[in-house]
Amino acid sequence: MEEVPHDCPGADSAQAGRGASCQGCPNQRLCASGAGAAPDPAIEEIKEKMKTVKHKILVLSGKGGVGKSTFSAHLAHGLAEDENTQIALLDIDICGPSIPKIMGLEGEQVHQSGSGWSPVYVEDNLGVMSVGFLLSSPDDAVIWRGPKKNGMIKQFLRDVDWGEVDYLIVDTPPGTSDEHLSVVQYLATAHIDGAVIITTPQEVSLQDVRKEINFCHKVKLPIIGVVENMSGFICPKCKKESQIFPPTTGGAEVMCQDLKVPLLGKVPLDPRIGKSCDKGQSFLVDAPDSPATSAYRSIIQRIQEFCNLHPSKAEQLISS
Repeated sequence: MEEVPHDCPGADSAQAGRGASCQGCPNQRLCASGAGAAPDPAIEEIKEKMKTVKHKILVLSGKGGVGKSTFSAHLAHGLAEDENTQIALLDIDICGPSIPKIMGLEGEQVHQSGSGWSPVYVEDNLGVMSVGFLLSSPDDAVIWRGPKKNGMIKQFLRDVDWGEVDYLIVDTPPGTSDEHLSVVQYLATAHIDGAVIITTPQEVSLQDVRKEINFCHKVKLPIIGVVENMSGFICPKCKKESQIFPPTTGGAEVMCQDLKVPLLGKVPLDPRIGKSCDKGQSFLVDAPDSPATSAYRSIIQRIQEFCNLHPSKAEQLISS
């Protein structure tokens, strides 16, 4: 995983990409291209576009395969259960777009209107956008360098006609690279509520999550909290809990205490989660009595509470 230097000056600093600590950083060229340069006019265009979006939440993970896209999808499903709440799910995992499959939208295509690209809708109040909708086959590889990825993210944020939205959930790829810098910089003036960071209990995942938390601090991205996924397995018959991925260093709970970030909750393993995702259905509906569903709902409630306690500028404009 590409790591931000320990003493990174930050992407918005005048020294971004130019300081001594930037030498050898994989993001050096991207940061240097923005330092001291005229702001990208797309930033103001995106700010204007995002005035109709009340809350913006990034879903991050340091390590791949920890269930980040699964969580993003079920956060969207859970929030959309309120028919009066409008949800948008944006997939910026350019090289590994799994949201179309998880949301049951494989084979769908994006349509363009006079007001921009139209999202693909799961329900009347749940719209989705992904590079997966632009591929001729789900097996097609996206082999792009950073600038082209950044251009696609800019288009998604500027050109998609989301309409009035209560929650925009952005599903990101693993790591702290081009896509993450792009979405944070493009939304800098539009106000991001914060990031939800996904991990699993074992140290090999936590060590990368610590880097993700450091990244958030460097780019001044608020952290809503951490979710520990795959946190034990509760047998559906005997109800006994087993640790499939032992938290050898204390898991997310100890890490959050050490780094003083909130732990939003722990989601236990349930084989039906994977089955629901493969079928493109909501696990919350398929398995309402699962301990994992209870955990999801508790975490979703805590995220809503955070957003309500920290109203965005967009929400203030819309309600005024």
